[in-house]
Amino acid sequence: MAASIPEQYLDLINTKKAFAQLATLMPDGSPQVTPVWLDLADGFVRVNSARGRQKDYNMRREPRVALCLMDPDNPYRYLEIRGRVVEVTEQGADAHIDLLAKKYLGADSYPFRQNGEVRVIYKIEITRAYGHG
Repeated sequence: MAASIPEQYLDLINTKKAFAQLATLMPDGSPQVTPVWLDLADGFVRVNSARGRQKDYNMRREPRVALCLMDPDNPYRYLEIRGRVVEVTEQGADAHIDLLAKKYLGADSYPFRQNGEVRVIYKIEITRAYGHG
């Protein structure tokens, strides 16, 4: 069942440079948490990573994820998102990481790209979203 981000917390994704903590599940069921950049497109959260990273393996195997964004201007204000990865694609992923680099770094292109790196977009359907503060 799809949910949406409460309007009063959209600024954390759309205008602020709020990093998200992405929680995925390891094969043994233990949690794994990584800071990520993200955006919102057509009601879906999009996260970008490189193929072969731990979160890549985890999200391909187990699509349930959670994200928490803390307001960089007020750490007592945050947004939690729970969801499911519904699409994993390499198509458009290089352009997407450049878009995120513009948002988070003010750079026209992603400056940390590694030789041979294959970028991937994970499209997350929101199943629950709520904020505090």
